[in-house]
Amino acid sequence: MLSNTSRFQEYLDKRKEKGTLRSLRLQSDGIDFYSNDYLGFAKSKELQSLLLQKIMDNPQLLSGSTGSRLISGNSDIAVSVENEIAQKHHFESALLFPSGYNANLALFSTLPSRHDAIIVDEQIHRSVHDGCKLSNAKKLKFKHNDIEDLENILKRQKGHCYIAIESLYSMEGDFAPVQEIAALASKYKSSLIVDEAHAFGVFGYGLIEKLQLQNHVSAAVVTYGKALGAHGAAILCNETVKSYLINFASPFIYTTSAQDFQWMSIKTGYEFLDQNHELAEKLQNNIKVFRSSKLQSPSAETSPVQAIVIPDNQRLKELQDILSEEGFLTYAIYSPTVKEGSERLRICLHSFNSEEEIIKLKGIIKEFI
Repeated sequence: MLSNTSRFQEYLDKRKEKGTLRSLRLQSDGIDFYSNDYLGFAKSKELQSLLLQKIMDNPQLLSGSTGSRLISGNSDIAVSVENEIAQKHHFESALLFPSGYNANLALFSTLPSRHDAIIVDEQIHRSVHDGCKLSNAKKLKFKHNDIEDLENILKRQKGHCYIAIESLYSMEGDFAPVQEIAALASKYKSSLIVDEAHAFGVFGYGLIEKLQLQNHVSAAVVTYGKALGAHGAAILCNETVKSYLINFASPFIYTTSAQDFQWMSIKTGYEFLDQNHELAEKLQNNIKVFRSSKLQSPSAETSPVQAIVIPDNQRLKELQDILSEEGFLTYAIYSPTVKEGSERLRICLHSFNSEEEIIKLKGIIKEFI
């Protein structure tokens, strides 16, 4: 037994006292307003039938990959899916990863050198921060979505800069000013990296594709565990960056490849997305229903993530418990995950939520506030 477990228990006890202790729980029965399954793909019987048929036609899809992609884990399916993804997003290349966390870890631990600076939005995903820790580069933060603050930091740098943003932020539910930041990156000859995890699928192939900014970003990350209802991620980039990652990115080199079924699920998910545009339209209608309540929120009007700030851990927990008793599954974000005073209820809207469910949910929240 480890000799310092008493210290671990002390920290756990402190979290328990504050009511912020995390634990693994089985999925509860209730009305889903907390998952990232924005378009309902993960629950789609039609998509499940398509995937089942793929397995019936080729049971080998379920076999393990047996190694990293640089040894025995590469396959025709992985290569063909990467080519299709690159074509669909209008990028030169794509490189698959088993998760978005793994993809960001690879990018930020590999591309910047010790002479570079990584300038991240203060609300960037934890995976980016962890990737930066593995890099020898200097990491700096700019105020959330603050163009002026970003430019002031860029002006002071002497080496090459990497700018890291999300196109749609999962905590605030707001959009980055991607075009303006892309223009700044160009002005200061910096490399822009955009995480599209929460925008992909909800807004077609993401905001980079929607805004036609492919030639203005050095890399983009799309993940498939949210709107696509699958798992995994792809880094979109040019051939040089892809080759560099294959040669120098430890998270890619030393990770056993996912089985081919994961790559086939992504391919099938794209096909299903292309055939079901009405689901994104239904989602936007549901967002309008929620926004019509005029609840105060920092979130964008068209975002599937709607944050309701309740600046007190105990009050926030009370609201979540009330909603849970009424059968609503929501997710509370406590400090220190977010800054003290900015605790919030994170509501995820979906194409499959009914108007009646949304109206009842927002009614309970308004009464509590």
